Amino acid sequence: MAFVIALLVALSVIALAIALRNIRASIREDDRAFLDPLPPALRLIWPLVNLLTQHLGDYIPVEQVEQTRLKMRKAGMEYLMTPVQMISLRFVAAGIFIVLMVLCLLMLDRFEPLWVLLAGLLGWMFPLMKVNDLRKLREKKIVRALPMFLDFITMAVEAGMNLSGALQQAVEKGPEGPLRVELQKVLRDVKAGMSRMEAIRAMSERLDIREIHSFTSALAQAERTGASLGQTLRIQADQRRTERFQRAEKLALEAPVKLVFPLVAFIFPTTFIVLGFPIFMKFLYEV
Repeated sequence: MAFVIALLVALSVIALAIALRNIRASIREDDRAFLDPLPPALRLIWPLVNLLTQHLGDYIPVEQVEQTRLKMRKAGMEYLMTPVQMISLRFVAAGIFIVLMVLCLLMLDRFEPLWVLLAGLLGWMFPLMKVNDLRKLREKKIVRALPMFLDFITMAVEAGMNLSGALQQAVEKGPEGPLRVELQKVLRDVKAGMSRMEAIRAMSERLDIREIHSFTSALAQAERTGASLGQTLRIQADQRRTERFQRAEKLALEAPVKLVFPLVAFIFPTTFIVLGFPIFMKFLYEV
């Protein structure tokens, strides 16, 4: 009887291995020749993501795909994966979180369906939370680098270059970062036949950042009214630099308020324990 059970278990394992091999062989490898490399953590689960993409891609609503595309574009992830792959990644993350929660509950010798449901919900939201974090970080880098790029563009325009040449100089001399990448896209769009203002407006729509909208509106107004482009750019650069200093001052003023809770919750109690313990022990032994 034991031999039969062992044989059945061995056959089950072999059948499972063959099934997994066949499933993996049926997964189409996506062409990433012109895409950004995947992070190491995503490479481990990418076959599962591709598998879900193949089977669920036709059933995902178009509205959800477009919403995901917009969020990924703002986060600078449009060349990392497709929107359908991002949605599939959310399903895979939900499954991984559920499996981990079930294992933890089994180790604790208890099973709570509510915790499993919460783990699945957290896994479903986790990739989207990561996208939002990347979007905020990217916007912060763009806003921080904007005054420097505006200075480069202003100096080039005042030296006699047109706006396209000034943008080229800013891309060549400016620091690495997402804003430089976006300006490179503007130059590529212009070379592809798009007008200069259309390319800049397309960048503004891609980023959807207030400072970039203001820069685009100022350029459009200067071009429409015939105002001095150099003076307009200099005003924009000064305004963006002033706003950056104001943001820094605001963060500096908020720092003491944010430090109150850590001081009260962690540092003060520890200090009182260190100072009060010898006094308490001395009082205890004297009594």
